[in-house]
Amino acid sequence: MELKREFIRGAGPVAVLQLLKRRDMYGYELAEALSQRSDGVLALGQSTLYPMLYNLEAKRQVESRWVELPSGRRRRYYKLTDKGVQALEQRRAEWQELFQAMIGLGLVTPISQEA
Repeated sequence: MELKREFIRGAGPVAVLQLLKRRDMYGYELAEALSQRSDGVLALGQSTLYPMLYNLEAKRQVESRWVELPSGRRRRYYKLTDKGVQALEQRRAEWQELFQAMIGLGLVTPISQEA
């Protein structure tokens, strides 16, 4: 499913930025949240997630810091930057425009937020 892979490649970074807008997270926590909140559609392995995080960090959309846990282990937490907030808003608008176009074509049905 090459098309699905391409959609995930496009959706993954914006999904990561959205999760980091809520709070700082470490890699495994991000992977779990992506999978759970997307019903498995955005289940990303480490070989996909970490290069994506490094790329977002290189673009200065996220920054990371190491935190030492009481157990002595260290975790690398990622945080959304101001530049990341701007990128998220731009990408959110692009995804909304695409979604509205797909609705107009009858390819997707709007999902009610009520429940």
